[in-house]
Amino acid sequence: MNYSTLKKGVAASLVALVGVTSLASAQDAPATSSSAKVFGGRAQYRTWSLGVNAGVLAPVVVTGGANDYSNWDVNLGYGISLRKQLGHAFGLEANVFRGKVSGNNEKVGAPNNMFETELQYAADIRGVVNVATVDFLRRENSVNFFVTAGYGLAAYNPIVTASNGTVTNWKTVKEARGDDSYVKQAYIPVGAGIKFKVSDRVSFNLAYTMNFVDGDNFDGTYAKIPSNDKFSYTSAGLEFSLGSKSKPNLDWVNPLAMMYDELKDPSLRQEVEALKNRVANVEKSVEDLKKDSDGDGVADMFDKEPNSAPGAVVDGSGRTIKFPEQTTTTAPSSVTGFETIQFEFNSSVLKTESYPTLDKLSSMLRENGGKVTVAGHASSEGTAAYNMKLSKDRANSVKTYLVNSGVNASSVAVKGYGETRPIASNDTEEGRIQNRRVETTRN
Repeated sequence: MNYSTLKKGVAASLVALVGVTSLASAQDAPATSSSAKVFGGRAQYRTWSLGVNAGVLAPVVVTGGANDYSNWDVNLGYGISLRKQLGHAFGLEANVFRGKVSGNNEKVGAPNNMFETELQYAADIRGVVNVATVDFLRRENSVNFFVTAGYGLAAYNPIVTASNGTVTNWKTVKEARGDDSYVKQAYIPVGAGIKFKVSDRVSFNLAYTMNFVDGDNFDGTYAKIPSNDKFSYTSAGLEFSLGSKSKPNLDWVNPLAMMYDELKDPSLRQEVEALKNRVANVEKSVEDLKKDSDGDGVADMFDKEPNSAPGAVVDGSGRTIKFPEQTTTTAPSSVTGFETIQFEFNSSVLKTESYPTLDKLSSMLRENGGKVTVAGHASSEGTAAYNMKLSKDRANSVKTYLVNSGVNASSVAVKGYGETRPIASNDTEEGRIQNRRVETTRN
């Protein structure tokens, strides 16, 4: 194949690729809107793609280096690829391509006049890195740049023509020796390219790949040992995204735009507003629990007398404690201040009939000092734990009365015995009434 024929062939191939691209774009239906999430995983995208390509093969690379032949030709190459996109910016691609590579030494007059290597196949696995996935200028990407690198195996047959016209066909020589027909060598493909979005399913790719062969026999000549041979493949091709139409192609997803849309999602905003309302309701409920309308120190929900007078002395239930009026002369009384104080069933509220006893005890403590122990008791109805709490509440009611009447709080010790120390049988109501009591003793 001469250079003019090659140019015509490559031009025809590119025209055919562009034509197929235009047809695919015209027939491709609009992509279904996707509900893909930023951290939703690969399953929500199309990640497999199949590509076809054609271009030119040459025994040189742009990075330079030693070549066994001074002049080189361009020849047609073609191949296919299969890629799995593992993320927005990285994928794995399998490539297979074929073609012919040739060159000559006609202008130099070297011993070997020309070579022509038939590339039976070159197969490799490459990592593909997209370097333009995140776009801050547009919501949707339409152009991606990529770089590739990998490892592969090539099978080829060099045919060398010496200056005297002798032709050496490596395949024939190897078959005569009983070896495999084709030379097989590993190679390292390194390349870069640009991808244009034609539609959500089709892209048009331009790529340049340098292939570094692990040997010096790709051109059939060991001329500059120990240098290894190399060749390049410049290609254009189409890539087709595989999978469900309902999923977007991961190649063209801009994660920045996805994150913006997810944050602006009306349903998410509604959830946030609903959460704010729930928090506000909880805060209001807490404030309602703390509300004390009459300022007596007892929250409204526990206050049995929610409208007590300002400054009134109240008990634990918010009821105003009414102290007897002080008189200049008092009739002799037989109250000692240590009488037993009785309580109603399941109640820790002081009865008015206990006030004289408490007033006497308060007077004694304020005038003479000293300390007393207030012991609360309960009958056996309910659980032992509840009765223990109730007995302590009854003892604290007595202490509160004494403190509010002027007794120093440190002078009154409080104990609760629950139902453990009855003074009468709990089998009868009369006995249980006697057990609902508080007893005061001097320390």
